Amino acid sequence: MDGYQFKMGWLLVVFDLPVMSREQRKRATDFRKYLLDEGFIMVQWSVYTRALVSHNRMNTQMRRLKLNIPPEGHVRALYVTQAQWERMFIMHGPPETVIAPEKLPEQLLFW
Repeated sequence: MDGYQFKMGWLLVVFDLPVMSREQRKRATDFRKYLLDEGFIMVQWSVYTRALVSHNRMNTQMRRLKLNIPPEGHVRALYVTQAQWERMFIMHGPPETVIAPEKLPEQLLFW
C-alpha cells in the first residue's frame, strides 16, 4: 500500500479456524473476542471488518492482528476503500431482500 494516497476504508478479516477439540474452540472464541475488542464488527460468522482512517492505523492493526492469530489458524486480511465497500452487494433470500452495507462509525464521519 506504500506509494499512493491512502483512502479511508475498511479492513476485512476472514478466517477459518479449527474447532474439533475443546482447546481449538476456545482459541477460536478468544480470537473472535479479540476482534470485537479491537473494534471490528461481525459481518458473518468468520468475517469481521473495521473502518480505518489512516495508513498508519492499518499498519498498526495488521501488526496486532498477526500477534493474535491462533495456532493452526488460516486468516486473510483485505483492505477496501469506502467507495468499494459502498458498492458491495448484500443478498438475502428467498425472497430477495436488498440491504445497504454498514456505514462508517459516527466518530469517523468527522474525518
